[in-house]
Amino acid sequence: MNREVGKLYIVSTPIGNLQDMTFRAVETLKMVDLIAAEDTRHTRELLNHFDISTKLTSYHEHNKFDKANDIVEEIKKGANVAVVTDAGTPIISDPGNELVRQAISENIEVTAVPGACAAVNALVLSGLDAKSFVFIGFLPDDKKKLKEQLDEIKNETRTMIFYISPHNIIDDLKNLITVFGKDRLASISREMTKIHEETLRGSLSDLLENFENRTIKGEFVLIVSGIDKNFIKEQEIDKWLKLSVKEHYDRYISEGLSDKDAIKKVAKDRGVDKRDIYRELKVK
Repeated sequence: MNREVGKLYIVSTPIGNLQDMTFRAVETLKMVDLIAAEDTRHTRELLNHFDISTKLTSYHEHNKFDKANDIVEEIKKGANVAVVTDAGTPIISDPGNELVRQAISENIEVTAVPGACAAVNALVLSGLDAKSFVFIGFLPDDKKKLKEQLDEIKNETRTMIFYISPHNIIDDLKNLITVFGKDRLASISREMTKIHEETLRGSLSDLLENFENRTIKGEFVLIVSGIDKNFIKEQEIDKWLKLSVKEHYDRYISEGLSDKDAIKKVAKDRGVDKRDIYRELKVK
């Protein structure tokens, strides 16, 4: 069949309840020539439910580079291809990113068919601030990388979204408590859109206590509130208050600041008027 270059479709699928499958997603999966799936057996069950007979190919974390190249070549020959993962929106902590990158580099049109996303679903269930948030995903298992990750987010002011596997939930909560403190507000959701959907809200220590005393099943999405900006400011001021005004001023002078600029910086650091600093330094 001779035709122009095809298109790549990023298709979201349900995270639990099959009724969350969109009409457009069904139509797209029926229309395309090939579906690249994270787990073909899992996706076949979904396709059978919606009477979709499109050919499947395996595309997962372990073959993402070579297989992406093969899929792109098929699209260049005219095939329309959809990429799906086991549940939710592809690429969000799932395979698909390499395929999209290669497609874009070949000037192939890429479009998304929106639908369910566990991260967003848990965020809106949490009751925490959703105006500004950051997706963290899974915390690293490697201790060095974990420390680096925790250091990066310890002063994060935005609401944070974490994915957590059942065998890591206790350790992850303990690690987050060491960074954020036991009283940081959080929410955790599991089995979303399913019969046994559950969302727990409270402090990180409340969540830890709950899961230390129960059998843990299912994948989790943890939402953690960001640090209060005023608290960060207070911490910064407290750090400077350990120095005398003169020591503080001398530090900026040694860095090459002018007298005027040093006084201004000291005043800002300590949260006071610059005239107070001037009087402290100059008026005896």
